[in-house]
Amino acid sequence: MAGKEPFVYIDGEYHPKGEAKISVYDHGLLYGDGVFEGIRAYNGTVFRLREHIERLFEGLRVIRVNIPLTKEQVMNAIVDTLRRNNLTDAYIRLVITRGRGNLGLDPRSCPKPSIIIMTEPVLPAHGKEARERGVTAVISSLRRDMVDGTSHEVKSLNYIQSVLSKFQAIDSGADEVVMLDHRGMVSEFHGSNLFIVKQGIIHTPTSAAGILHGVTRARVMKLAEELGYEVRERDITPYELMTADEAFLTGTMAEVVPVVKIHGVAIAEGKPGPVTKEIIRGFQRIIQDPTEGQSLSLPRPEPTKRDRLNTSSEHSMRNPASDSCCSCSLPGTAYLWVSYFSR
Repeated sequence: MAGKEPFVYIDGEYHPKGEAKISVYDHGLLYGDGVFEGIRAYNGTVFRLREHIERLFEGLRVIRVNIPLTKEQVMNAIVDTLRRNNLTDAYIRLVITRGRGNLGLDPRSCPKPSIIIMTEPVLPAHGKEARERGVTAVISSLRRDMVDGTSHEVKSLNYIQSVLSKFQAIDSGADEVVMLDHRGMVSEFHGSNLFIVKQGIIHTPTSAAGILHGVTRARVMKLAEELGYEVRERDITPYELMTADEAFLTGTMAEVVPVVKIHGVAIAEGKPGPVTKEIIRGFQRIIQDPTEGQSLSLPRPEPTKRDRLNTSSEHSMRNPASDSCCSCSLPGTAYLWVSYFSR
């Protein structure tokens, strides 16, 4: 793709990036009404693709957006987009919005959900230097929303809280920012999950802290257990965070990165610790394993038995006689507006 403008696929047609457009009336733009996924491809394998799509569909169910695509069809669209753009190492952004509507909040004004897929050559959020030297963080004065509110458990298009918190890191000269929950317990970083190590045991906040259920987080927890470490999900206080033996973050773009200073306090000796280094080495091996995702050289994903049953059930519950065509989970037929961004 070097020297060539990437194409954008919108509503069945490809357009050069400079000419690609969606409606300014899309509720994803107007209200942050939608969900998204960030996914990585390594050496021709889309890492943990099914897990990302499972989480995406969970979010769609919660915000009540229906799309007439199965999980396999969404995965196939991602694979086809990477193949079309000749990308084997890439960052993939999948966005689904409620679609174009009017200026009101009523979701019934949106007849067609918008599906957007962007693929770009990968540029790690934190490169080799960050993995070797670690990053710094401050603790945000803003709090993660309560789990009975606009919980960050849904990977929605509304990231204003994280953006404002990032400003606090920038103003402080730090790389990252730690979010606390409404109780003052540690939740996560503004765009990644958080782990600490104390006396050889790995700890990470629970769902009660309003965390995003990170795909990388889940794989790192499994990796740690494979390496023989005990992993505990529990509440973590800011004091425990700053007095930990080690701390690290995980995320799709960041992968695994040591955190060596938080709010001006050095974590232990202020350099990456041995457990974190072992996790990083293990994760670097994992991302090169084609069994950890969907290979671009293999046939496209086939539906699982459970997905076939779910699709059959969804179709049987549709009410073709209804006069509603909203994309939300109300009676009626949902329509699709498909677009792919790729580089």
